[in-house]
Amino acid sequence: MDIEQAAGLCEQVIDHVAERVLDKHSQIRLALSCLLARGHLLIEDLPGMGKTTLSHALAESLSLSFNRIQFTSDLLPADITGVSVYRSDQQKFEFHPGPIFKQLLLADEINRASPKTQSALLEAMAEQQVTVDGQTYPLPNPFFVIATQNPAEQAGTHPLPESQLDRFMMRISLGYPSPQHEVSMLKQGVQKQPQLAACISLTQLAQMQQMVEQVHASDALLNYLIKLVHHSRTSEQFRHPLSPRASWALLQAGKAYALTAGRNYLTADDLQAVFTSVCEHRLAGSQPYNKVLLSQTLLQAIDPVA
Repeated sequence: MDIEQAAGLCEQVIDHVAERVLDKHSQIRLALSCLLARGHLLIEDLPGMGKTTLSHALAESLSLSFNRIQFTSDLLPADITGVSVYRSDQQKFEFHPGPIFKQLLLADEINRASPKTQSALLEAMAEQQVTVDGQTYPLPNPFFVIATQNPAEQAGTHPLPESQLDRFMMRISLGYPSPQHEVSMLKQGVQKQPQLAACISLTQLAQMQQMVEQVHASDALLNYLIKLVHHSRTSEQFRHPLSPRASWALLQAGKAYALTAGRNYLTADDLQAVFTSVCEHRLAGSQPYNKVLLSQTLLQAIDPVA
């Protein structure tokens, strides 16, 4: 597969998903870039904005097995990872996998669960495995978590700690559709939509993830990236400076974004396109913040051609 073929497949997926999630091409491209970069995605928005629809449509278009976990206050870690059940006829314990054992996992309203249950995802997201009763079980490949959360000011929410926010490569918000597209949604009604045809096979998806690693990043672009990160650490404007993990996430997300645009090299525009989604939740942590101001302030402080 060459770069043009990969970009063409990406456009097919974006157009396919856009049939379900109207007027959100840029957010769909960011979500696809996150998957291609082997990251995990956090979607923060009001209920009813299409977060679950986006997850379903991505899974169908990418040939991925799918599960949805509704996070609630009484959800336990074992409800996610699975449990070992004693088989008296065989006189041994047998592991029953939990719903996390799917290629695309939707962790719906993750901030409604207790911090203990939220943390059950940490090992899975970082190591692509879970440990139950001292035994380690590998998760499917690819493994992509899309977590949704309600705004922190809504009742019954537990803010994600900074350590868990940092596990998400990107954070996006869908926002309201345009009036014209909302009219189209109303005309469609609530009838069940047919399943989307898969645009990409699992083999092609694996090839595209490997191609992301081969996207060239020049020394000038790496220096620009480091200047952005370093400024967050030296300026007093930012409560939580960007970590080395954030540097890596920004680079990988930028490379994946470049691939979706049909380029095998990274540009400053690619870094700027993903910067807000990669960095804003890291810069502000779990506190209320102006989601645009922080990242834009940092971008404006560093000239990419300097």
